[in-house]
Amino acid sequence: MINVFVLQNGRLNQVNIDSRSDLENIVPVWVDLTEPTDDERAWVKSIYGVTLPDEDEFSDIEASARYFEAENGDLHLRTDFLFEGENDASATMTVAFILARNILFSVHAEDLPVFRLVRMRARSRPGSIGDYRDVLLDLYETDAEYSADALEGIYQKLEAVSHSVLKKSLSDQAAADVLNTIAHEEDLNGRIRRNMMDTRRAVSFLMRGRLLSSEQFEDARQILRDIESLDGHTAFLFDKINFLMDATVGFININQNKIIKIFSVASVAFLPPTLIASIYGMNFEWMPELHWGGGYPLAILMMIGSAIAPFWYFRRRGWLN
Repeated sequence: MINVFVLQNGRLNQVNIDSRSDLENIVPVWVDLTEPTDDERAWVKSIYGVTLPDEDEFSDIEASARYFEAENGDLHLRTDFLFEGENDASATMTVAFILARNILFSVHAEDLPVFRLVRMRARSRPGSIGDYRDVLLDLYETDAEYSADALEGIYQKLEAVSHSVLKKSLSDQAAADVLNTIAHEEDLNGRIRRNMMDTRRAVSFLMRGRLLSSEQFEDARQILRDIESLDGHTAFLFDKINFLMDATVGFININQNKIIKIFSVASVAFLPPTLIASIYGMNFEWMPELHWGGGYPLAILMMIGSAIAPFWYFRRRGWLN
């Protein structure tokens, strides 16, 4: 899919592209390609002289591979964007940006929520976009806002987890559900932090390249300040996640200790009856109580009494609570 946007009266307007001639007859400010076909790649290369990168070129993490200026002067950037994948699982997708011919080219495998939001805002807010650099900065700013919203969602879920963890009792099944939720939110928080780190690197690269105007440079600095505040919030959430994880594991250990305590008390309580039964079960020829009529009832009473006494003692000391 190829989405082409032109700047009209300070608004981004999308132009339908059905053929190569449609692309030749306009002057776009943003060419957004979602999983482009070979024909669409060929159109961009022949009309604008821009070679779009393949998907296997997106995975490099070195700065020299993610942010560089080509020999022809085109500026290339690779930036990760957060989105919600399958089964509500968080994921990040790398987007390739190329700044060439006063046009922003973007290539990615799926349509992202940040891109949809930027397109919607640009249509409804006249004057918010001045050129292709504003589009790129708006994408980074919206990505920071999207990450901030995701962090708020994490905090709300962790608050719900806190209420369940700090109850008087927590069953093993409830603890397992809590651990699953905590692990999911920790993964999302980590992805957001990594995503913000990547966005910071991209914005810093733009600022060092002296490509931005003074107003755009100030906008970029504001994006970096927003990212800095998000970093502090992710650190706070990591601390909260670790606390809830430790508390949940502590409750699991308490429940397990209760089970072990029951078995320990039972083994100690039944040790004296076992001793008595072992003594009177010996096969010696001469035993004083062997022919005594009250020997059997006495042995039974002694075993019952020796079993009750430890339970009474443990209960009085509060060890059975």
